[in-house]
Amino acid sequence: MNLQIFGKPKCFDTKKAERFFKERGIKFQSVDLVKYGMSKGEFERVKTSVGGLEKLIDPDSKEQDALLLRYLAEDDAKQEKLLANQKLIKTPIVRDGKRATVGYCPEIWQRWIEAEK
Repeated sequence: MNLQIFGKPKCFDTKKAERFFKERGIKFQSVDLVKYGMSKGEFERVKTSVGGLEKLIDPDSKEQDALLLRYLAEDDAKQEKLLANQKLIKTPIVRDGKRATVGYCPEIWQRWIEAEK
């Protein structure tokens, strides 16, 4: 497995995801989404893997731009705003090659681990 966990420093679910993999002895690369962000290519692969742009938007975001996202009609405009302000993306994003999840999804991660054995 070649795991990356994209998260925010104060995100409780990101910490739980990291703990999940640490407890199982699985190495991962932790990426601070706010500080380093995702490249456009990574963003596209994650978006495709999780089933669309709407699943990447954090409905609980306290950012001022979060309200604006609801009123943007075009997906291109929403994607541009998410790439510009990655604090609006729901975390953690756990990525293993072409597979990815958004949010805390231990059942799916467990299936990935079992498939690797």
